[in-house]
Amino acid sequence: MKRDANFFRYSFALFDVLVINLIAFSLIVFMGSVQLTYGIIFFLFANNIAWLVSSYFTALYVEKYTRIHRFLRRSLQCFAIHFAVMQTVIFFSGYDLSRLFVLFNLTGLLIVILTSRILIFQGSQFLSSQPRFNKKVILLGYNQSGVRLADYLSKLPNISIQGYFDDNSNTPPHLWLGEVSAALDYAISNEIDEIYSTLVPEKNAIIQDLALKAERNFIRFKFIPEFRMFVDRKIYIEFARDMPIVSLRREPLEEIGNRIRKSCFDKVFSLLVILLVLSWLVPLLALIIKLDSRGPVFFKQLRSGKNNIPFLCFKFRSLHVNKDADNIQVSKGDQRFTRVGKFLRKSNLDELPQFFNVLRGDMSVVGPRPHMLKHTEEYSKQIGEYMIRHYIKPGITGLAQIQGYRGEITNPEELSGRIKLDIRYLENWSMWYDFVIVVLTVYRTITGDKKAF
Repeated sequence: MKRDANFFRYSFALFDVLVINLIAFSLIVFMGSVQLTYGIIFFLFANNIAWLVSSYFTALYVEKYTRIHRFLRRSLQCFAIHFAVMQTVIFFSGYDLSRLFVLFNLTGLLIVILTSRILIFQGSQFLSSQPRFNKKVILLGYNQSGVRLADYLSKLPNISIQGYFDDNSNTPPHLWLGEVSAALDYAISNEIDEIYSTLVPEKNAIIQDLALKAERNFIRFKFIPEFRMFVDRKIYIEFARDMPIVSLRREPLEEIGNRIRKSCFDKVFSLLVILLVLSWLVPLLALIIKLDSRGPVFFKQLRSGKNNIPFLCFKFRSLHVNKDADNIQVSKGDQRFTRVGKFLRKSNLDELPQFFNVLRGDMSVVGPRPHMLKHTEEYSKQIGEYMIRHYIKPGITGLAQIQGYRGEITNPEELSGRIKLDIRYLENWSMWYDFVIVVLTVYRTITGDKKAF
């Protein structure tokens, strides 16, 4: 399995890099107006590096994709980041490159990406439609797990469910094939490919013997463990050698490679914002804040960080200095707002100093918003899953914020909705997820957010 995954990874990585260079060199040969100058050489080098960096951050070649649409979607995400990176690099490079040359390069790459992935999909569809790839399966045990499994398998191509073997009389007559002891004889005589058992050997002594005899007859035998008697929710299984480990949720950021990707993105992005924006904006806003009201330029407050470890969170001060800053959350029409503070809050400019928190390692660009220590204590008593959001670093923006759950929390439903989205982000993190959230945050900041005040 690992060897197959590596072959897929290396072959497609090599194919895509070859395509990038083949397109460029073909254009150099056939476009008379394009010469092999230092600018073109720089473009070729940057084009390769940008693609490799983009594929790394989107983990394009890491997974062994079982569904082609996932690979196609991840490829398009990689291309989108590659396109943005190349446009930025070209803009700051200072080289006068032919626009047609750049356009044809990027367009050609997009066309090849779409074509190659679609051809793979069509090829796999054709192969799976061949009779020799059809699988006939039977199920042992008519129960909740067996019904759910049958519903899942029935939606897969080339799977034909023959029915159930069960000693229980509750099985519908049109689905019942016989008692469990008769399953092997039926499987052999009817050329069954796979047997799925929701009956565990610990409670059904015949199952283990049945599994061994099935494999001797080249019939694959698979067990479906039943965990719902202990945990009534979706679970995730991984292996430590031959020992299955069950966890309650998937956490992509538990993998060291993903943490490195996110950390690199955070450091680079925050450094660019600090150098290109905050280097001139901080002195300007500091002067305006000082002229508008008495008090410090920055507001510093302890917030709950990763693993609920407090950290000092930075913001531009938007309120008059008051004694309730650590106890009372800001509300719409709050009398503590300064004149400049209203604008800073409305435009999200008050959050910009948190890029220093990101550079320090206290926060991420994207993640659950950090709450005041008092609110963390209160909310954790209201919602059992609240502390799960602290498994990862808090963010300047997050999934909950772009979905409308930002600002003041006025009722339990708002708090519950925010926590659900924070946990969804934690369980489904990807670099593309972060990229989309950042783009939507900028979009909502420009167009206005009714929850911003």
